[in-house]
Amino acid sequence: MGRDVAATEFSREDRTRYRQKVRRCLDVFERMLAQSQFDFERPMTGVEIELNLVDDAGDPALRNAEVLDAVSHADFQTELGQFNVEINVQPRTLAGDSAVELERSIRDTLNHAEEKAAATGSHMVMVGILPTLTETQLRGDSLSANPRYALLNEQIFAARGEDLQITIDGIQRVSTTADTIAPEAACTSVQFHLQVSPAAFPRYWNAAQSIAGVQVALGANSPFFLGKELWRETRIPLFEQATDTRSAELEAQGVRPRVWFGERWINSIFDLFEENVRYFPALLPLLDDEDPQEVLDRGDVPKLSELMLHNGTIYRWNRPVYDVVRGKPHLRVENRVLPAGPTVADIMANGAFYYGVVRALAEEDRPLWSRMSFSAAQENFHTCARHGIDAEIYWPGAGQVPVTELVLRRLLPLAAQGLDKWEVAPTVRDRLLGIIEQRCLTGRNGASWQADTFHRLYDETNLDRQDVLRRMTQEYIENMHSNEPVHTWA
Repeated sequence: MGRDVAATEFSREDRTRYRQKVRRCLDVFERMLAQSQFDFERPMTGVEIELNLVDDAGDPALRNAEVLDAVSHADFQTELGQFNVEINVQPRTLAGDSAVELERSIRDTLNHAEEKAAATGSHMVMVGILPTLTETQLRGDSLSANPRYALLNEQIFAARGEDLQITIDGIQRVSTTADTIAPEAACTSVQFHLQVSPAAFPRYWNAAQSIAGVQVALGANSPFFLGKELWRETRIPLFEQATDTRSAELEAQGVRPRVWFGERWINSIFDLFEENVRYFPALLPLLDDEDPQEVLDRGDVPKLSELMLHNGTIYRWNRPVYDVVRGKPHLRVENRVLPAGPTVADIMANGAFYYGVVRALAEEDRPLWSRMSFSAAQENFHTCARHGIDAEIYWPGAGQVPVTELVLRRLLPLAAQGLDKWEVAPTVRDRLLGIIEQRCLTGRNGASWQADTFHRLYDETNLDRQDVLRRMTQEYIENMHSNEPVHTWA
């Protein structure tokens, strides 16, 4: 969905032609999987980090256009809300001490951007949901001034036919309505990309789905929304509701949501793209001039633009990606389950855990998903979003088990094995997985730190709730800039 589009109106004929073109792209993609040479011999990884902007008081700053002008860096781009920006990190391999170089590069880039943003009265924050957000910032006039966001907003509500109802029951309860997709801008995440071969893709995707809940439990960093303490990773239910194109009646009929965990283990990446075409109508039926069949027949690589745009409007937590770089096609798993932050060190540790465990699970002789139902993986995902690092989940061979115990006893050794297979330097492996280990031993991640700090400040001061959230956010920002992992924060 990073593609820029012009404001436009769609006719019935546009939608019919787009459906036909998407199906033509799908047929060509099926041929390519059987015949084409995909790039995977030197697998690359990539990272995207979404950021919030705040003013000196810790309140949202609706200044992303000014900030991007000031930063003037190719890695930064606009995001949905005017209080959001995103950094896209250049892909690289995992081997050796690449993670150290990546961490240094991200930190240096963010420090430079923070310095430039400060000149506009803004500061950058890596957090799943900005604790100081209010309903004032979640209105249509807070959307970024990019035609693609206005068009997406218009098409989601045209499909839905009524305002959004957002209701989240957690430690407290939020119930509100929205007439735009602005609440989606509250959700800021980290996306990890992993390039794989067509043959290996289903094993890596299934592995990523298997551990999605564990990732969320370890990395939860979104306990507050609209001033209320809700789930430990409130970003999950909020994102699921904020882009829902279904009316209540369609939901009751079992129509699938566009923010989707999925419903089965897969045998091919084609399964996911075919489901996308079969189940979901087009949101943005934009056509280009490429004839993918003709391009493939002459020996070139088609962009499959319509299929990829359609895929970008279906928000799987682990999304399949097809892309063409330097004239050669490749496939990626895009892991989208984690919130941003708290520090670059924590993000790198989350990435090391993910890349290590999925590699180990994908290469097991007896796959984990042959011993666990898909519905159990989905239930684990939402349980971990609700309870964070204190969650208990189902795991084959262990039954119901605390996430921290599962990670310490089983998954950290697997992660180490996987990172060894990626040829990550042992010192880098041990440092990053050591951060995950300490989170489990201390029971502290971003969400628990935010909640504990909020309650301490609320009990120790006479400040009202919103002022306490501001104070907590300011402490969070100070710690974030230290780049010391969250388990060490006071």
